[in-house]
Amino acid sequence: MRLRLLPLSLFWRTFFLLALLLAGGVFAWVQTLRALEFEPRAVQAAQQTAGLVNLTRAALRQADGINRVAILKGLGAQQTVHVAPREPGDRWEPFEVDRFTRRVSAELRASLGPDAVVARAVNGKPGMWVGFTIERDRYWLQAEPTHASPLSGSTWFVWIGIAALATLIGSAAVARLINRPLKQLSFAASRIRGGDLDSRLDENTLTSEIREVNMGFNRMARELARVEEDRAVMLAGISHDLRTPLARLRLETEMSVSDDEAKRNMAADIEQLDRIIDKFMDYARPGETEVQPVTVSRLIEKEANAFRDPSQIRINTRVPADLKVLADETELARVFLNLFENARRYGRGTYTGVTDVVVTHVRAGSWAILTVRDHGPGVAPEKLHQLTTPFFRGDAARTAATGAGLGLAIVEKALLRMGGSLELNNAPGGGLMAHVRLKRAA
Repeated sequence: MRLRLLPLSLFWRTFFLLALLLAGGVFAWVQTLRALEFEPRAVQAAQQTAGLVNLTRAALRQADGINRVAILKGLGAQQTVHVAPREPGDRWEPFEVDRFTRRVSAELRASLGPDAVVARAVNGKPGMWVGFTIERDRYWLQAEPTHASPLSGSTWFVWIGIAALATLIGSAAVARLINRPLKQLSFAASRIRGGDLDSRLDENTLTSEIREVNMGFNRMARELARVEEDRAVMLAGISHDLRTPLARLRLETEMSVSDDEAKRNMAADIEQLDRIIDKFMDYARPGETEVQPVTVSRLIEKEANAFRDPSQIRINTRVPADLKVLADETELARVFLNLFENARRYGRGTYTGVTDVVVTHVRAGSWAILTVRDHGPGVAPEKLHQLTTPFFRGDAARTAATGAGLGLAIVEKALLRMGGSLELNNAPGGGLMAHVRLKRAA
């Protein structure tokens, strides 16, 4: 089973990669500092404790018995250092429990002699205890435990937390700086896609690669604007230059052809050419469209009334009168006109020879889905995704049809201009279903 990766924006991918890199660096530095801090701190702790023991030993060695008791009482009153006689029945626990304490113990024995005893508790009282001897007398010296302990976990936690916070803030700042030109490029590209061909990017940026990309994008936008202008002029010329001789042909046909059947056939051919020109013009229409609330049921009824011959097509509308969508009324009328015309041509029933069309609707959150279904033979499943391709027909036998093969392509393009979408499926009981998805008007 292939694992699907979580989709992330370029900013968050850059942020996570930088944060991971910097966090790894911080972790490596922490481990290095801990390793470098370990040896000096152990030696320092051992030297401080050994110094206390040597000072205490020197003071006790120079005093007689009575003064030695007074010195012990005086040291007992101190909070950081406590000296007590070592009794034969004392119970003590070894100081060595980890790598740091083993290192401290080794340093103490190297300084005080191999007979020195280092304990972490004596008679149940915790601390750092060092046993030493003066002639025949034996003593315990209790030092402050912080003298022989590494940096606490809370100290490391504070430093790691500060480093992690700095890492996150730095990663976010760097990712934002890196992705700002790409975000501007994405925004400009979206405006170009929406039909705003005047969108331009800064060509004076300091980064040479971004500057070259922006210059290339601006050249592309200028070329697209020029092509769009040429296309509009060309389409206007084609429409004018083709329709003028077609109008003359229609007039000459009516006046010069005496055979009524030939006259009707010639007129039908001319009308077919005129409709094909209309299809080309519809498909090449510019992409800018302003949407407003449109009452769907009234518009569908109006377009359905254009198909008045019940021997060819029957349209049944089941759309409520209060349903409104955000659309351009002319564009939406063109959408349903093309869907009904496509059904009339290709959705005829096998036995009746008549196209039965049903228009239904579904509300899906803020969207309205209008479904136009015929009861014809449908389309092969592998060809469904090609139906909106210009000049494609779903059945090879339809190549002699009188259309230009642009009907569903025009529908899809018009819906995209209005912020909607088109989906085509075969109906379970036979026939083709066209799902028109548009935003509902509030």
